Amino acid sequence: MDTSVVIVLLVLLGMMAAYVPVFMCLFFTSVVAFIAFTDLPLLLLTQTLFRSMDNFALVVVLFFILCGNIMTAGTIVEKLIKVTNSLVSWLPGGLGMAGCLACGLFGAISGSTVATVVALGGFMIPALIAKGYPENYSIGLMTTSPNLGIIIPPSISMILYCMITNVSLQGLFLTGFIPGVLIMLITCIYTYMLLRNDTKIERIPAPDFKEVLAVLKDGFWSLMLPVIIFAGTFSGVFTANEAAVVACVYAFIVEIFIHKSMKLNEVKRVTINSAVTSATLLIIVAGASCFGRYLTFENIPGRVAEAVVANIHSPIVFLMTMNLLLLIVGMFMDVISATLILGPVIIPMLGTFGVDVMHFGLIMTINLAIGYCTPPVGVSMYITGAIAKKDIVFVTKAVIPFIIIQITVLLLMTYFQDMVLWLPKLFGFWEAMDAGAPAL
Repeated sequence: MDTSVVIVLLVLLGMMAAYVPVFMCLFFTSVVAFIAFTDLPLLLLTQTLFRSMDNFALVVVLFFILCGNIMTAGTIVEKLIKVTNSLVSWLPGGLGMAGCLACGLFGAISGSTVATVVALGGFMIPALIAKGYPENYSIGLMTTSPNLGIIIPPSISMILYCMITNVSLQGLFLTGFIPGVLIMLITCIYTYMLLRNDTKIERIPAPDFKEVLAVLKDGFWSLMLPVIIFAGTFSGVFTANEAAVVACVYAFIVEIFIHKSMKLNEVKRVTINSAVTSATLLIIVAGASCFGRYLTFENIPGRVAEAVVANIHSPIVFLMTMNLLLLIVGMFMDVISATLILGPVIIPMLGTFGVDVMHFGLIMTINLAIGYCTPPVGVSMYITGAIAKKDIVFVTKAVIPFIIIQITVLLLMTYFQDMVLWLPKLFGFWEAMDAGAPAL
């Protein structure tokens, strides 16, 4: 490895270790690299900075962030939780199952893990503990289940992956349903097995048909939001970009005129908060694009690909190596930066090992989602730790059983390619030319 590459890597890691914000780490490292190791003008870096944000694909991300904030400010989230409660909360460990299912429903609208943690964690963790659920179970569940926010479509991570690969966004979205459902199913089974004989947990009687019907009627407009997004997107009525806008308009109408849980004067506050969040994301995208430009000029992706191809000859070993790499990267880097930086480095290698680009998009998404729940930079851990007033060591121990579940699903998705691509093929969003060799 060249001395210049080592120095640039040390500068980047040193700034991250000093808790410099990620976007500043990426941007200033790029500036140092351009000045010290290239003859290119800094104007090129400036152009990259602005062009990276002038991307129509990012519109989807911005509007899904707004949609998530609308739901959090209103009562859509509360009604989704009530619906899941009515369906499973009477079972042993039912309230925990309801929390997991609610994360899946919320994730099917917001596309963000952090938004899911903030919206549901603050409500569900105190509720679980108050009903007698163990603290470690409650915190572990509500730290890891929000990962469904970027696994179940729509997903901000998948949108960014499609931005750098030109893979069908609808097709990649479809790959997220099976792992999302599997994670929810296995988590619910684990919850049942763990808590079925726990007499300390307060259980509610099974609701009758009329009560369930009343809850479903009350939550009808909330449940229709993911239905509209998926039905419209995959039927071709509107594109994924348009779906984000439709979701925002629908959420505003429901919260203001039907649920009446949001006043018109609150719209400005919600919109401004969403704009601030979106600006934070765009800055990270810009910083990652600048760093990616340096990597491209130095042909680092190509050199890494050559080194990997020279030392790894089996697709099975390659995928396992990528899983380990992404799990480690997820411990230190947020999903946006990791996708934009590592994507261009890894994607050129996929064809050599016969790995489908769409398949790998799901693998990358699940790996980086798990990173939200692993120290030292796991954002979800710090949020739920603050909610429950527990330190990072306690939260780390609490998430272990649930991370094992998610890694198990990850391995299934890694080595059973047909399971991942079944839905995209069924709906016609996958083409043979995007694929490498036959399924592993």
